[in-house]
Amino acid sequence: MVLYLKYRPQNLDELIGQEIVKKILTAAKVSGKFSHAYLFVGPRGTGKTSTARILAKMVNCKNKNSTNLPCNSCDTCISITDGSNLDLIEIDAASNRGIDDIRALRETIKLSPSSARKKVYIIDEVHMLTTEAFNALLKTLEEPPTHALFILATTEGGKVPETILSRVQRLDFKLATPSDLVLALKRVADGEKIKVTEDVLKMIAKKADGSFRDGVKLLDQL
Repeated sequence: MVLYLKYRPQNLDELIGQEIVKKILTAAKVSGKFSHAYLFVGPRGTGKTSTARILAKMVNCKNKNSTNLPCNSCDTCISITDGSNLDLIEIDAASNRGIDDIRALRETIKLSPSSARKKVYIIDEVHMLTTEAFNALLKTLEEPPTHALFILATTEGGKVPETILSRVQRLDFKLATPSDLVLALKRVADGEKIKVTEDVLKMIAKKADGSFRDGVKLLDQL
């Protein structure tokens, strides 16, 4: 497994740099009041998809008394982590951008979750949807079933229609700082027992240009 996937954050504590996002999601967990739809906006490689998976576990975690967010030890958390959970549906809008794709989604969303508390739909690069597909998605967001949670992710927040924006809670992800990147790279290096100097980590962080994913990929290549 490539290092970026092996060391992707599995709970909010492991999510480096996105303090505002962590604060909002932690508050939602404590209150038990999650939005029915979120929009994650930010540059590539800043943790949007990883956070979406963490959120999917948070709303479905069976260990209600866990001090971690989420527990990552119950069968639901484990199945979401390894990608085998049938109630987590990930859609790449870049290749599934038409109205027929969203109509198919609307048909499946009517069905109750197979094992989890909520069915979670992650739509990546949502700005790539056609106008007709956005209109079909809007109808679902206006009257969402109680058993469903939508997480829309995009690098182009300005291309998402206002009608969609008004139906979601927006969370903005920022570029990683050099110190955040060094911290993330140290975590990977320690996990792999790789000896690497601070200067080399700083060079990788500079080359990564604010992207956690690019930084870890560079370390992997080296």
